Amino acid sequence: MRDLQLTGDGFSIEDVVDVAHRRARVSLAPDLGARMADARRVVTDAVSRKDVVYGVTTGFGALADTTIGSDDLAKLQVGLLRSHAAGVGEPLAAPVVRALLLLRARTLSAGYSGVRLDLPAMFLSLLEHDLLPVIPCKGSVGASGDLAQLAHLALPLIGEGRLRAPGGDPAGRPAAEVLSEYGLTPIELEPKEGLSLINGTEPMQAMLALAIVEAEALCRAADVACAVSVEALFGTDRAYDARVQVIRPHPGQLDSAANLRALLAGSPLLASHRDSDHAVQDSYALRCAPQVHGSARDLIAHCRRVLTIELSSIVDNPVVVAAVDGDGFEVMSTGNFHGQPIAFAADALAMAVAELASISERRVYRMLDPATSRGLPPFLAPDAGTNSGFMLAQYTAASVVSENKVLCHPASVDSIVTSGNQEDHVSMGWHAVRKAHEVLDNVRTVLAIEVLCAAQGLDLRASVAGPGPATDAVFARVRRDVAPMMVDREMAPQIEAVRDMLDDLVAEAAAVIGSLA
Repeated sequence: MRDLQLTGDGFSIEDVVDVAHRRARVSLAPDLGARMADARRVVTDAVSRKDVVYGVTTGFGALADTTIGSDDLAKLQVGLLRSHAAGVGEPLAAPVVRALLLLRARTLSAGYSGVRLDLPAMFLSLLEHDLLPVIPCKGSVGASGDLAQLAHLALPLIGEGRLRAPGGDPAGRPAAEVLSEYGLTPIELEPKEGLSLINGTEPMQAMLALAIVEAEALCRAADVACAVSVEALFGTDRAYDARVQVIRPHPGQLDSAANLRALLAGSPLLASHRDSDHAVQDSYALRCAPQVHGSARDLIAHCRRVLTIELSSIVDNPVVVAAVDGDGFEVMSTGNFHGQPIAFAADALAMAVAELASISERRVYRMLDPATSRGLPPFLAPDAGTNSGFMLAQYTAASVVSENKVLCHPASVDSIVTSGNQEDHVSMGWHAVRKAHEVLDNVRTVLAIEVLCAAQGLDLRASVAGPGPATDAVFARVRRDVAPMMVDREMAPQIEAVRDMLDDLVAEAAAVIGSLA
């Protein structure tokens, strides 16, 4: 387990994902309190002078012109959390919540929010004990950040809401009970702290960080699946030749083509028909794989650049910044909580990975149709008719590919008015990141089906020749858990088994040829 420090500076995407999966732990930097002190002093001074400061001495959103009396300032912050905890739906997955605890602690500790060290420290205490706030998945429009999700995240800090303890019910238990069991004391909020707990894009950041790493893994898995399919379909690797690829040098295309060349190097199956005239050229689903897989890679790389900036940004509102004359500080309202950059990136990521599944399903279909499979039996069933073979596996692939077409309708082009017309343009970034995760799950299913079919194809080609060293390692890993299907049996467990091993398949290939791009 890696050790990270909360310094107030940004984290990398890998840092976030490692914390999400409990591969890294986080501690407070020794000087963090000093970094936060100036901004906190600005807030307390404003309160003592009874300055009119949004969210500190006024109401919120459309109530920004309502001044709050000094006796009600603490009540204002607690009421804000309670009223904004209006999410509905299934709880967010544990890795998302862990990432969110980290990211919200990071924003608050950066020295712009004007809160006490107690708040990020409490978030890290929850992380340390793996006590996860129960956060419903629906209810954000991605405008002032993900207000509902952040309010549910924050309620346990004051002993309200629900917490899920390790091994406990996903629905959690009352936070006060859980905190008491772990010796943790709820925080009493002071001016501005409730507002700082709920403004920001961190829920979107957390979801997108996990999505980017999964998307990058699926790009490598798509290259592996394609290579095995090329062998099963008596295809050729000539279209992946570096001389062809460098004359259209998109970075992702070059990486995917290099992967395919390495994966297919030394393949007896390819050598067995290299000089035959059974096909002048392969179909697009084989020949254009580097162009399609590579385009997905390039778009995902753009999403990584966007999120890398976001992870080092300040997305709270209002924020404490240096005065324009350099003398002291002032509190300023900002729109940095608006989720548009993440909304665009998440929509783009969903479209990118959806194409991995789209072209994969076409390779599946070619292996099942005797008109296009170059000698394989119908539906990869040796006794077709008596057996249906992989017919319904292709139905499933086709089904989720079509579902992805619906899910890839961009959320970021939508908007709806909230908060009495104060928030009159919203990003729908939360919708975008949630949809992206559904698309990723579907893509994993389609790639698993392709690998299953290609492995069956290799079994049926065994009398001709075997696969190359890298694809043989992939084939062996599949067969360790999933036997050939020469007689029909239930498909769903086979698909699920390969879904779970996709990352292992990439690792098996990499053990032979070195790490894949």
